[in-house]
Amino acid sequence: MTTVGSLTDRAPAVGGRELAAQLVPPRQFADASFSSYRPDADYPSQAEALAAVQRFAEGPKPTGGLFRRKAPASRPGVYLDGGFGVGKTHLLAALWHAANGRKYFGTFIEYTALVGALGFAEAVALLRGASLVAIDEFELDDPGDTMVMSRLLGELVASGTRIAATSNTPPNALGEGRFAAADFLREIHALAERFDTIRIDGLDYRRRDIEGHARTVDDSEVERLVQEGPAEHTSDRFDDVIAHLATVHPSRYVALVDGLGSVGLRGVRVLADQTEALRFVAFVDRLYDAQVRLVASGEPLDSVFAADMLAGGYRKKYLRAISRLIALTTGSD
Repeated sequence: MTTVGSLTDRAPAVGGRELAAQLVPPRQFADASFSSYRPDADYPSQAEALAAVQRFAEGPKPTGGLFRRKAPASRPGVYLDGGFGVGKTHLLAALWHAANGRKYFGTFIEYTALVGALGFAEAVALLRGASLVAIDEFELDDPGDTMVMSRLLGELVASGTRIAATSNTPPNALGEGRFAAADFLREIHALAERFDTIRIDGLDYRRRDIEGHARTVDDSEVERLVQEGPAEHTSDRFDDVIAHLATVHPSRYVALVDGLGSVGLRGVRVLADQTEALRFVAFVDRLYDAQVRLVASGEPLDSVFAADMLAGGYRKKYLRAISRLIALTTGSD
């Protein structure tokens, strides 16, 4: 039987260059392609989005005969807007795999962390000239991030880099309900003007064939169940993990869960502090990317966010996390 470790013993230190080296699609999407995307026939926008992203991958084409002219200038970015679980990240990863040359794929928080680790000028120098920068989970949670990403994308677009992004919020509505967006309209509009928005409708594929509840077990069962499988496992009190997440920058959560097969959380409770809740969302995202199984006792993990949080400005983040928590505790993919 394999040894069960503690997540709180893991304290990864990742520098800027290491962060950049990790800017590739997560393991779950390592083989994502346009041909493996399965549009839901009940939602035509999914097939339309697939075709639109494929056209974007091909790039602008010249028109005319012998003396060809370039096609009318198109925006340098494509933005996949839709609910969680409709395949946006799959399409983004497929686009990344189809792109030639130097390219990057990361979450919004990973790019802001890269700027924080390297400094703005060095981050621009590192990314400048890339054929594609793919940004998953594009959400602006504070004015500083708004301005940093606006400047960063402006520098990259000027160097010829194409941008692709996903989010649950249309680009001209980023930041709504979270800070005084009116004070930053210029930055937000500048971001929106760089993208052609593609709307994707549909149901969360993770919840099409399962009941919408996370699985719970008794405390005594957590450590036994996490040991199923060959990979490394951890088991901790939920409150200890929440406290530990506060000591690790979210950009390092990728390294925090690296190599794990299962994570046990004993004594799950409803989170009342929004800062703790948002850290937990970022942690769940990394668990989901790495397909780390969750075994939990206490409150069901789909009930971990307080009702007032689900009614606030971060509602879409919490709903996405709940969807992923259900999948990770029930074995759905």
